[in-house]
Amino acid sequence: MSDGIAWIGVYSTAGSSAALPGMLGGISLTCARGIDADEFLIALGADLDELADRTLCRDLLVPARRPGDRSPHVNRAMYGTCGEWVYVLEDWGTATWATGYRKVGSMRPAPDEEVVCVALNAWSPPQRIIHAPGDGSAYQAEFGQDTGEGSALGAALHAAGAVFPSIAEVGEAAAVAHFEEYGPQLPESVFTAVGDYSGLSIDRTAVEAGDLPAVLIPMV
Repeated sequence: MSDGIAWIGVYSTAGSSAALPGMLGGISLTCARGIDADEFLIALGADLDELADRTLCRDLLVPARRPGDRSPHVNRAMYGTCGEWVYVLEDWGTATWATGYRKVGSMRPAPDEEVVCVALNAWSPPQRIIHAPGDGSAYQAEFGQDTGEGSALGAALHAAGAVFPSIAEVGEAAAVAHFEEYGPQLPESVFTAVGDYSGLSIDRTAVEAGDLPAVLIPMV
């Protein structure tokens, strides 16, 4: 089944998917091209041996933490490839790349490596989309805004209805009315735009069942 990725936005407010063997609600997405899939996961903090095992998400256990445990907390990250992209799905509240690309050297966007990240930021709103187009820079915007770089991704966000009019453009009353009418569909529109731009298609059934490989990634 090919589901695109709009479904990730549809289920963005569905709550925790902790009871599932895989993931469904509250998924943040990071996708990259111009870099080997394993190299990208290692840059995020994946363990080499664990990565080599290709353990399915449904079989990967997050170790329980004991009082006094000072080791980094880890979260599941399900991954796969589609075309020239590697993608990483996380449902712990946000995306590891979004929290680490500014301070962790291995995550910094390099020339010729493009990264698109949609971070739901459940514990630290607002939701954001971050685009590193491959020139060593990273542009970010809140949901409902354009990244401001004049890129094909920005055009896709506009075409999907994922860029809302600002108060400066239409006035406060019209901006608020637009948000009230279309705000609930905004996550779906953002993921639709990213899917249209990247060509990503991720099987919802496989993700929910945990049929894709996964690794444990430490929080940064």
